[in-house]
This record gives sequence, C-alpha cells and structure tokens, in this order.
Amino acid sequence: MSEAILAVSGVHTFIGQHHILQGISFEARADAVTVLLGRNGAGKSTTLKTTIGLLPAARGKIVYRGKEIQDCKPYEIAREGIGFIPEHMGIFAGLTVEENMRVAMLSEDADTHRRLERTLDMFADLRKFWRAKAGILSGGQKQMLSIARAIVNKTSLLLIDEPSKGLAPIIVDVLIDAINQIKERSVVILVEQNFYMASSVGDYFFILDDGMVVHSGEMPALIQDEALQSRYLGISKIS
Repeated sequence: MSEAILAVSGVHTFIGQHHILQGISFEARADAVTVLLGRNGAGKSTTLKTTIGLLPAARGKIVYRGKEIQDCKPYEIAREGIGFIPEHMGIFAGLTVEENMRVAMLSEDADTHRRLERTLDMFADLRKFWRAKAGILSGGQKQMLSIARAIVNKTSLLLIDEPSKGLAPIIVDVLIDAINQIKERSVVILVEQNFYMASSVGDYFFILDDGMVVHSGEMPALIQDEALQSRYLGISKIS
C-alpha cells in the first residue's frame, strides 16, 4: 500500500459557535483518489476548507508530506503544492478564459505552459472559448475552467469540492475522465454527492457523519454494500 501524502488527525473545526468537525481523522495516499462521502451537513466541505487553511483547525494536526500545515495561511499551503477547487468554482466571470488561466498561474515558465497545453487537450471547450468571457460558459465549461486553473500549476495534492453538482450526465462523464487523468500526476481528495462519479474515480472512501469518520475502506467494498450506502448516503449505486 502506498504511503500517505496527507494525514488529518483528530481535527476539530468551528464555524462561529457551531462545532462542525469533531475529531475527524483520515489519510490520502499517493497515486489514489480518496473520496469523502456523507449526507449534507456531515462536514465534508468544511474538511477541505480546513485542510487548505480557509477555516482554522481548533485542535488536531494536518500533516502534508511530513510537515504540519494546520497553522499555515492558505497561500502558504498553496505554495506547498496543494490546489483547491471550491464548490462554487471561484472563476472570474468578467475575465476571459485566457485571463482566468493567466491569473491562476504562479509562473509562466516552460513547465507551466506544457501543463497548460495538456489541460487544454483535456478540456477542448476551453481552447474553443479561449478569448470568450468566462461568464458566458455553460455550467460544465465553468467547472472545466475551475479545474484547469488548479492543475495549470505544479500540484501534488488536489482538493475538489462537489464538481458534478448541477451538471448533466454527459458532462459528469467528461469530469470522470479528467479526474482519472489527473490522478496519474496528483493525489486527489474528492468531496462528491454523486455516487456514480465517486465510485467511478475513487480508490478509497471515508464516510462522514456529524463531523466524524464513521466508515472507511476501499471503494469496491462500498460499491457492493448497498446497506451502508442507504444508511449513511441515502443513495444506492447508479448503474
């Protein structure tokens, strides 16, 4: 089994007076997609925001490649090679696709431009709308742009929050293919409600309930366990 690139241990997070994460612990292993599952309000998005530093961890440790990062600023964490794709995408609607990409670039060296070309090959629509304002893109195209902005830089760990939300099945399949390509170069932690997508890309899973991990394992085991899906996810496998 590959070693953990990220280890979250006993993390507690508050939003105002609300105790959202209540001692959550999980690992993300190299060369794999780790999926965080659970019903709405279970703490999945809060886990990603705490990992990237947008929300402070009140207690516990977040260790990335042997370094504690729970007290680091978001920009410091990003510079360590962690990318974050928020649920609401975070693109600039008034800028063109090209401008969105250039704003996201930490540098414009040869390696970055190679990653850009590879990304545009992955998301052909972005090349087609390169000079267009991002605000005119469809929901699926905006999600492509959001992912592209994160992977144009050298990213060892990618945190993705609900990428399939509100998208048509054909676009979900495009994103599944993209994430399966991305996992060849980056470790992925995915928060996803769409079990079809989660089971298509995930290698390991952690189920959250009330801010704690209640079940974990390898994705093939969860795919076969419809009782567990029903109890904690309220869904069953989509064939």
